[in-house]
Amino acid sequence: MAITLYQVDAFTSEPFKGNPAAVCLLERPAKVRWMKGVAREMNLSETAFIFPVRDGWRLRWFTPKKEVDLCGHATLAAAKVLFERNPNLRIKPLLFKTLSGDLLARWVDGAIELDFPAMPYQRFSYGSHIEQALGFNPRDAAFSGNFFLFEAPDEATIRKNTPDIAAIEKLPMPEVIITARSQNPEFDFISRFFAPQLGIPEDPVTGSAHCLLAPFWAEKLGKTEFNAYQASARGGTLHIRLEGERVKIRGSAVIIFKGELQI
Repeated sequence: MAITLYQVDAFTSEPFKGNPAAVCLLERPAKVRWMKGVAREMNLSETAFIFPVRDGWRLRWFTPKKEVDLCGHATLAAAKVLFERNPNLRIKPLLFKTLSGDLLARWVDGAIELDFPAMPYQRFSYGSHIEQALGFNPRDAAFSGNFFLFEAPDEATIRKNTPDIAAIEKLPMPEVIITARSQNPEFDFISRFFAPQLGIPEDPVTGSAHCLLAPFWAEKLGKTEFNAYQASARGGTLHIRLEGERVKIRGSAVIIFKGELQI
């Protein structure tokens, strides 16, 4: 039986920008080995697999190397596919059952707003080998779970940064965020994201990283609503709102193609 597969550019309204994700529509659960094979074949930072369950959808995410607990852009992509396939779903939020608990996605005037858990964080000290791997001397550092955040002195450092990916891969830090205040009045902060241990040297736009970036910058800037830009080569924009222990992440998405898996 043919299985429908989409590719969606997330956190952009322009094709071939933002972060591409594959979305695989299933009728029932699939074997992990098979899903890993599809994710390797697609060779994108994440491939989402969804199938209907009571009151919502089961959602899993795989990088080319492994399954992950949380992924923003592939959730946005999955919601975009479901909302476009069936516009009647737009009247209420979609419920996704995931490894990170229940997640919601809501249609908002053509964009999609995700409801994710905020990441409480702790600050930590680091050695000179971290500075060498990153390529700059951070002003601040914080972590939450597998996410490690480093604040750069300015936006220019983020944009021109060429970290040592091989060195980052050897660090006990699976997911690395670098960030700085934006000098562009259109945005509050910018960031980039590296996860070579997960098979993602640099992720174009990372929704889940903003679950840590939101409370971090809320403390720094004394506000709870932000316009953010992820300054990868493809680039992407996100509107972020911190509401207690939840982060609302809004962005656009573009469906690039639809195909069928013949396996």
